[in-house]
Amino acid sequence: MTEKEKLELIIKTLDSKRGEDIQAIKIADLTILADYFVIVNGTSNTHARTLADEVDFQLSQNGIEPERRESDTGNTWIILDYGDIIVHVFYKETRQFYKLEGLWADGEQLDISSLITKEET
Repeated sequence: MTEKEKLELIIKTLDSKRGEDIQAIKIADLTILADYFVIVNGTSNTHARTLADEVDFQLSQNGIEPERRESDTGNTWIILDYGDIIVHVFYKETRQFYKLEGLWADGEQLDISSLITKEET
């Protein structure tokens, strides 16, 4: 699976579980940590854990295991490290507190609108 296919699968998986405000930021030119950050939030601690678990499950179905998975005790910030892509799953208030997008504002914000399902209102 290519890096692009992996990124698309992560985004589609988060969207399918109703992850909120999904962002993908290319950071390859800024750091050696990873090539991309994917940032999303859930509506509760349980929702955040569900989002992380589903990404973990879908990628493992494709033979891809995280190099590391870390979370705080309340599941308000869960990190899935796939080497080239790091997924940050937040509880909404925790995301607002840390403002990770602002810290990596020099990165390239990817247009993922074609991967996100439009909600009918």
